[in-house]
Amino acid sequence: MRVLVTGVAGQLGHDIAEKLAALNIENKGVDIEDFDLTDKQAVLAAIRAYAPTHVIHCAAYTAVDKAEREPGLCAAVNVDGTRHIARACREVSAEMLYFSTDYVFDGFSREEPWEVGDKKDPQNQYGKTKYQGELAVQEALDAYYILRISWVFGKNGHNFVKTMLRLGKENGEVRVVCDQFGAPTYTRDVADIACEILQSKKYGVYHTPNSGCTTWHGFAREIFEAAGLAVAVHPVTTAEYKTPAVRPKNSRLSLSSLTQAGFAPLPHYSDALARYLKEL
Repeated sequence: MRVLVTGVAGQLGHDIAEKLAALNIENKGVDIEDFDLTDKQAVLAAIRAYAPTHVIHCAAYTAVDKAEREPGLCAAVNVDGTRHIARACREVSAEMLYFSTDYVFDGFSREEPWEVGDKKDPQNQYGKTKYQGELAVQEALDAYYILRISWVFGKNGHNFVKTMLRLGKENGEVRVVCDQFGAPTYTRDVADIACEILQSKKYGVYHTPNSGCTTWHGFAREIFEAAGLAVAVHPVTTAEYKTPAVRPKNSRLSLSSLTQAGFAPLPHYSDALARYLKEL
């Protein structure tokens, strides 16, 4: 195997490149300074030059609220850029692994965890572009893997855990949304399952969050408890905490796609949080 990892400067790409190296799998990590995803010819040239057998596409426009103000740029990166990667993979006969999100679902019409095949109806620009990215991959390739994740945290980047620790230490109290449900997901665990799936030849779409379910408010309380910090966590509703982008009430992703394919579910998010805090 010879793997190209995009978005290696981000928290997910960073951990995937480290996992590939630990497995002694040849890989090369690239980011914006190497080539612009929105430049079709630059993408094709870079992939031709490295000639990978597999591409793990982590790079994305992920600023959810900012995407509402910059829909064109968000689409250029998440849709056009993903299409460029997929078509370049087709040209060099490389398999592709693409990361998507719980935001491809509407987040409101179902209380149970979302299944892989449930109706897609993204409610914000970020979700729309990530779903269009999924379609671009499926249109260009037969040999692909799509992994949907949620509420991501990792060492190499900004995330909810780091924000809570900072605000808790600075203010001694925080206000956190209490009526949105999902599974916090550790990038090291995602890297483990992504590399396992990549070597399996079991193509298709998977949900790969950590196990378990909580709210942002519940997760914040666990963060402070695990970190040994005395911080007051005040619950607020989504209606009280206005954001430019619509946030789903239900971000839970069913793990049945993993278990049915013979893969073990990821560890519980509480276990992942404990390991992450030690890493920090």
